[in-house]
Amino acid sequence: MNALYAFLWIFALWKWGDWRNWKMYYPTILFYILGDFLYLYLLSDFYPMWTYDPQGVDEKVNLTNTHVSFSIMAVKYPVTILIYLYRFPGGKLIKKLLYILGWVLLYTVNEVVDIKLNLIKYHNGWNLKWSILFNAVMFIILWMHHKRPAAAWGLSILFILFLWRQFDVPSAVFR
Repeated sequence: MNALYAFLWIFALWKWGDWRNWKMYYPTILFYILGDFLYLYLLSDFYPMWTYDPQGVDEKVNLTNTHVSFSIMAVKYPVTILIYLYRFPGGKLIKKLLYILGWVLLYTVNEVVDIKLNLIKYHNGWNLKWSILFNAVMFIILWMHHKRPAAAWGLSILFILFLWRQFDVPSAVFR
């Protein structure tokens, strides 16, 4: 599954992404990856919200949650940015909101497929509704980061603090 997802995302990049101008989007790609890396480092071993559970061939070759997470960071996130920001519409706010909603829907469908195939497990109160909210905020912040990085960092910190409090994350994760 992991390889199939990677292939699909790379195909999407080739078809719809601005891969030739990747340097223009590089800061936002790093911002996106850093956010997930912090989650992986701080929470996934001690207080995860979700974990990936490799199945089939992925399981047979001993892939773990960490392997899947790193492959998502290496392929899905850069591709997402190179398509999402490149094709982000100008003009009216409603057009922008519908575009963001489309990406939230795409990520939600991806996660529903993962749920149905037992590729993802939720923990500590996280569920699909939280993922949808998270993705909505994330796509707004990613667009904001491309335009106004400092504002995106500030909003990200506020959202992280909200989630931290909402899910009662123990301070022991700071090992």
